[in-house]
Amino acid sequence: MDRGTEDVLDAVGPRLRALRRDRGITLADLAATTGVSESTLSRLESGQRRATLELLLPLARIYGVPLDDLVGAPRTGDPRIHLKPIQRFGSVFVPLSRRPGGVHAFKMIIPARPEPLAPTPQTHEGFEWLYVLNGRLRLVLGERDLTLTPGEAAEFDTSMPHWLGSADGAAVELLILFGLQGVRAHVRSGPHP
Repeated sequence: MDRGTEDVLDAVGPRLRALRRDRGITLADLAATTGVSESTLSRLESGQRRATLELLLPLARIYGVPLDDLVGAPRTGDPRIHLKPIQRFGSVFVPLSRRPGGVHAFKMIIPARPEPLAPTPQTHEGFEWLYVLNGRLRLVLGERDLTLTPGEAAEFDTSMPHWLGSADGAAVELLILFGLQGVRAHVRSGPHP
């Protein structure tokens, strides 16, 4: 097997794990709906078992994605990017990157509401960098309650309780870079002396 094929197959497991976690599905739930055993699914996600069509077809059906997306096959012919928004926590997340593992990029849209929502801080593993495009973002980070305006950025460890929402009830658009392994964003403004 050539190195390119091995690389494609090695990336299937992390891609499947990311899809399952993004949709909030447990291995037990996935096993029940696909008929594939929980241990097989776990080994497939960890890379201990190679992907086969017999395993991938029911997963593609459950996740509602083309088989090409599961294996990371390059798109052919049509140069357009087909972004699939995800609705979570009352907001819309548009994935801007498709690579499994590493840093993920999203555009987040917090819709306008007659009254701003009350913060419900959450924690999870990772590190987040965000940049406000439009609107006024309310960022609750631990004991701090901040308002960020267009052009402002913030970064934080997501193990700290945090919440993102509209500061004034109007819509907010922002870019987010998120890494599970605590990868921080590095900004360089000019050459080093």
